[in-house]
Amino acid sequence: MCGIVGVSGSLQIEKIGKVVKRMNAAIAHRGPDDEGVWVEEGFGFGMTRLSIIDLAGGHQPMWDEKMSIGVVYNGEVYNYRVLREEMERGGVHFKTNSDTEVVLKGLMLKGTRAIHDWNGMFAIACWNRTGKKLTLIRDRIGVKPLYYFWDGVTLIFASEIKALLASGLFQPRLNRQAVWDYLTFRYVPGPETIWHQIWKLPPGHILEWSPGAEPRLHCYWKTDVVSEQGEISVNDKLREFEDLFLDSVQQRLLASDVPVGVLLSGGLDSSTVAAAAVELGHRRFHTFSVGFEQGGDYSELAYARSVAKHVGAEYHEVVVDQAAFLDMLPQAVRAADEPLADLAAVPLLAVSRLARQWVKVVLSGEGSDEILAGYSFGNLVRNFRLIKHIQTLPPSILKWMVGLLVLFPGKYSEKLNKVANIHLSKWGSARRYHMTRHWTQEQKVLLWPSFSGLDSNRIIDDMYATAASENPLEQILSVYQKSWLVEDLLMKADKMTMATSLELRVPFLDYRLVEWANRQSPELKVGHLGSRRYVTKYVLRRFAQKRLPKEIINRPKQGFPVPAYMWLHEEKVSRWTHECLIGKKSRLKHILSPAEMEDQVFRAARGDMQAAHRTWLLIVLEFWLREYDINIQDC
Repeated sequence: MCGIVGVSGSLQIEKIGKVVKRMNAAIAHRGPDDEGVWVEEGFGFGMTRLSIIDLAGGHQPMWDEKMSIGVVYNGEVYNYRVLREEMERGGVHFKTNSDTEVVLKGLMLKGTRAIHDWNGMFAIACWNRTGKKLTLIRDRIGVKPLYYFWDGVTLIFASEIKALLASGLFQPRLNRQAVWDYLTFRYVPGPETIWHQIWKLPPGHILEWSPGAEPRLHCYWKTDVVSEQGEISVNDKLREFEDLFLDSVQQRLLASDVPVGVLLSGGLDSSTVAAAAVELGHRRFHTFSVGFEQGGDYSELAYARSVAKHVGAEYHEVVVDQAAFLDMLPQAVRAADEPLADLAAVPLLAVSRLARQWVKVVLSGEGSDEILAGYSFGNLVRNFRLIKHIQTLPPSILKWMVGLLVLFPGKYSEKLNKVANIHLSKWGSARRYHMTRHWTQEQKVLLWPSFSGLDSNRIIDDMYATAASENPLEQILSVYQKSWLVEDLLMKADKMTMATSLELRVPFLDYRLVEWANRQSPELKVGHLGSRRYVTKYVLRRFAQKRLPKEIINRPKQGFPVPAYMWLHEEKVSRWTHECLIGKKSRLKHILSPAEMEDQVFRAARGDMQAAHRTWLLIVLEFWLREYDINIQDC
């Protein structure tokens, strides 16, 4: 695991060397074990390394002098041993035991076609000295981030935006449309970033560039959520899932020369990962859990302890109180690079610090809800099936029912009218289902009177328009996988763990498992488990039945509840919030309406949950402006 950086343009070798070293220093937390820099006239790249595989070898940048090809590489290719053996049988000789060399040799032999052999998470830069060609590659799902700056002359890339800013080669300008979209989504939707001319390389994409040309992007992988037709055998599907999931966990445990632990919430997803690790023969491994001092719904530590005891793991926990949360919030904001108002970032940062005291690598349960239909999708599926039945009625009867209910105005007449006029295949796009939609266009116009950006709903509409399935659940999962999963969950996971020099691996997002899940029928994701009620993640619960206690399997989805929204009811925190957003040090008050912000704080203090979400979203933006010393009026 590393942080990678690089710069190319009309720069002398001495200048490039200094720039690359500055960029490396900005992300030293991603790799405190080693550093490497390589430069020539017009190009240079570097890395900071967290040694996981081949601790003594694997130094980067890594070169094949004969072919004049070099790479810097962030991530892991879990099946590197198998690929190495195949290449050795073909006469390829290796100098190290690292997966980096497997990546390098693969690119030498096959070019970018080698990507299709790799099972892993990665952000890679490859420089061809002879051909003067740069290739940037991001993994299929988007587990590892990769950013680039391009102004028509200079191209700079890095694992984190803070490294691009540290280059000193450009004057950063705030992307106001990105701020506008953040106010709705609580994250900045890709491929844009919070800065003009800085972009996220999309998941499953390659960027190719040569001096004098424009960067060219190619999509090398995508998956659509479209279920296969025909009869299915549930037992056969369960065996397929079991084989894929166990192999995914095994690969992420074995591709390491250092101890591996598990971030254990006590929920179904991370508990299943821990149970799988034990089943695969890994004993006395470490688990790490976090809870809040408030307890109750804000701490799952009792469940986490129960699972750790059940699987025989070494259990560690950290408890976060209000003072610690408020103290760590600016640190989490800086680590995230861009405004990211997912308050679970703070406890994730805390548990990552705990885990780093014991291990360098942890597994977690991210991605299960997005590929296997978690959250509250059980209720949605029940509603979708009801709508389907209603829409099978003759149009004349539907029209009569709507006309009858018009005599009794209310929510039922409105709902039936929608059912009568919106086909089920368009239901997801019509309702714009999305995990986060906080500020509407109209509300943002009042909040930010000096700027009126494009309606953020365009992003949701575009994703639904490209969904391949006519099934509304599959459409929603497709949107979640492309947006919320990548830009919130995975971005938060990478930035908070790497801020503590900890590598996080996500077994549920093995691309083979994602492709398999996306082909399965909705009934395999939301089904019946010993009762008439719908249960989410049906196939995973079936897998867990013989591996975990019933109270873990049957627990409703809790997410990661954070009491910060409740704290806004307290006079002390309400005053702190008011001072933060409208006080003397506030930067937001110079561009956003103080009256609108004050109204949100007032509403949040009186229990309005939507106002509480919007208030914390503003607080995170304010801290981001301070942490990066931005005068928003000058941007």
